[in-house]
Amino acid sequence: MDTINRCELRCKRQRHVNCASDTASGYQARRSRTANQGISILQINDLSKDAATWLEVEDDAEGQRIDNFLLRIAKGVPQSHIYRILRSGEVRVNKGRVSAEYRLKLGDRVRVPPIRTAERSAQAAAPAREFALVFEDEALLVVDKPAGVAVHGGSGVSFGVIEQLRRARPQAKFLELAHRLDRETSGLLIVAKKRAALTRLHDQFRDGVIEKRYLALVKGRWRNELQHVRLPLLKYLTAAGERRVNVDAGGKAAHSIVRLVSRWQNFSLVEVELKTGRTHQIRVHLAHLGFPIAGDDKYGDFSLNRELQKAGLRRMFLHSARLRLPHPLSAAPLALESPLSGELQDFLARLDAHERRDFG
Repeated sequence: MDTINRCELRCKRQRHVNCASDTASGYQARRSRTANQGISILQINDLSKDAATWLEVEDDAEGQRIDNFLLRIAKGVPQSHIYRILRSGEVRVNKGRVSAEYRLKLGDRVRVPPIRTAERSAQAAAPAREFALVFEDEALLVVDKPAGVAVHGGSGVSFGVIEQLRRARPQAKFLELAHRLDRETSGLLIVAKKRAALTRLHDQFRDGVIEKRYLALVKGRWRNELQHVRLPLLKYLTAAGERRVNVDAGGKAAHSIVRLVSRWQNFSLVEVELKTGRTHQIRVHLAHLGFPIAGDDKYGDFSLNRELQKAGLRRMFLHSARLRLPHPLSAAPLALESPLSGELQDFLARLDAHERRDFG
């Protein structure tokens, strides 16, 4: 089996790259233009168990998430394997461990562990699928993501929105997620169609330029019409290896603004504006305050969830409803909205039939 021993690959725009081996052992790799990345790289067919590949990041890969970068250069390798080697620390950047969310910087040295693509597990290709469009132009598209669909593959999920969109649009040179939504969260999701747009969108999300508002139905009677929630959040892993988040003084700062929309005897509909974008931020903030989101299978009231399923609510009631932002390339103002799905509207109608509203 052909091997590559500690090669340095340089990603350069509009040209091929050279690979220098530390040893005299041979290798075979085909040069090809990588789909959706806009750069030419050595496309590796196979790596031996004893070889590690080193890559140096240049301008075309700068700003890209490490997980997306690895999925590009290791074509055909299951997403689950990519996330596994990231979690285990086999992938290193500048000799240190990084999370899947790490964004590459110019000059970063990335170590990729040996991967046997010839022995990869059988995996169904993502089916082509278009999603309901809210907005599209030459720089980006915004889809209305349904609940129950992951935004990307990995961690036991073979494919998500982005893989299905790429399959449905084989002519697209570039399609990348600008942000994430939880699998059970529905609503507005931005996908960049140009790297310049993606970079600018990342800057806007990081700098708090993008206004993000969600609708959530919570257990209990929310009292305040407007409330700022500032509680630090810390990620951790359960004994089963599942990712969780809780409120912890040692966590990262997190700020949510909660507005009361409607209130019934036992439930409240709230709008939550995210001033920071921490993992599971809305779900954990609301649950910590004693108002878990209806249908939340991680932080919710599980006995209540079972009753809600019988009443027709078979998903988490959390919806990305509004986004306001300057267009990433033209700076023209964009105001995007997604109405509640029929399932969620029907459940609110059932609430109205059984409980009296005293607000909204």
